[in-house]
Amino acid sequence: MDVLDQINRDKLPRHIAVIMDGNGRWAKKQGLLRAAGHKKGTQAVRETVEGCAEIGIEYLTLYAFSTENWNRPKNEVDVLMNLLVSSLKKEIKTLQKNDVSLRAIGNIETLPKKAQKELREVIQQTKDNKRLRVTLALSYGAREEILKTVKEISLKVKNNIISTDEIDESYINKHLYTHDMPDVDLLIRTSGEQRVSNFLLWQIAYAEFYFTDVLWPDFKKTDLHEAIYNYQKRERRFGKTSEQIK
Repeated sequence: MDVLDQINRDKLPRHIAVIMDGNGRWAKKQGLLRAAGHKKGTQAVRETVEGCAEIGIEYLTLYAFSTENWNRPKNEVDVLMNLLVSSLKKEIKTLQKNDVSLRAIGNIETLPKKAQKELREVIQQTKDNKRLRVTLALSYGAREEILKTVKEISLKVKNNIISTDEIDESYINKHLYTHDMPDVDLLIRTSGEQRVSNFLLWQIAYAEFYFTDVLWPDFKKTDLHEAIYNYQKRERRFGKTSEQIK
């Protein structure tokens, strides 16, 4: 039986986040430049977006470019930024066809002006789509996000806009990039690495982690289905006992 047929559509994760890892290693295995791996990786993005839309996932967040990625060689950063622009232009039809809206989180102002412009245009064109929300984490770092949140709330306390008694989890959530999204249910990381790399640290507090040896450019819908099926076999207790859940 196909894995897809074994997935319970009534128990899907609402929010899937993906650390798309392994483009460089894929290219090296093929005897190609790293840029070829990044380009091939865009096909895996398309597969994953379509797969999530088809099965009924509501939110998909992709770790596209971290704050630390700016430290990579300039040529590679330039390739990634140019690929971002060209991919957004190419994928608009796929997004519209699948009723997918695009969002972005992170320090977007640090991206090249051309990338910012293309991003804003695609976000605007897809804003009314309802089937799936895809969020690109660009120039994103979870520590930076939390630091920004702490500063914003501290300033409100300093100016007597709020008291410290008003600060709780929900108030912090309102100041995060992801304020209008549910917490992550399933975090997928490809390429065999088993770490979260400064990605959505607050939002993955109770997420299920799924690590696969598949390199990102080779990630297909079947791999997505396998991750979701694996997720559904787990017991999510959120601090409670098995008996309480049952």
